[in-house]
Amino acid sequence: MIKIAEVVESLVRKKPFVEGALHEGLINMSSLARQLKPEVEAKLKKPVQEGAIVMALKRLAPMLDIKMNVKIRKALDQFGDIIVRSNLADFTFKNSDTLVYAQTKLLEEIALRKEFFYTISKGVFETTIVISKILSDKLLDIFKNEELISRSSHLSSVTIKLPSENATIPGLYYFIFKKLAWEGINIIEVISTTNEFTIVLNEHDVDTAFTILKNINK
Repeated sequence: MIKIAEVVESLVRKKPFVEGALHEGLINMSSLARQLKPEVEAKLKKPVQEGAIVMALKRLAPMLDIKMNVKIRKALDQFGDIIVRSNLADFTFKNSDTLVYAQTKLLEEIALRKEFFYTISKGVFETTIVISKILSDKLLDIFKNEELISRSSHLSSVTIKLPSENATIPGLYYFIFKKLAWEGINIIEVISTTNEFTIVLNEHDVDTAFTILKNINK
């Protein structure tokens, strides 16, 4: 027969933010127990006392600390190089039937220029381009017939190589972004591939962000 503790653990592990706050002692267990009570009762198909859920949470918290730290710390220890690029600009355009032709022309202009930074992220309704600031005028000329939604300058990027198993570790990105958020660092853009991710931020935040990420496994 399934136990209250097992149900509580399965519910908490499906909520990375709750899981992280619980193992760091930042969450009120009584309030969390009240929120979980309907789900626990639905799983067990019987009434459950709030106190029993609180007790299960208290027993679970130390286990979360051990399990989360083992998985996440192993991944953090395998982080690869950290690469910083400065003097970047960010442009967001409304998607259109002609936008792809402008993108193609831009890539033809800069594809062989390794000294330039560029990345293109296409969403459902808009496309964002982060590019070396020196190319801003060229980009605006190429995209002159497109609708510019927003632009930002004085930006930098920090790129981190991730271990290949990063996609199977719940809470890894949350752990990283939490550390940055605690230091008041505002992230302008997040760009990711399978085994690396890049954050774009204001130039005045890049030194702090680099220090946090460099020492994150400590």
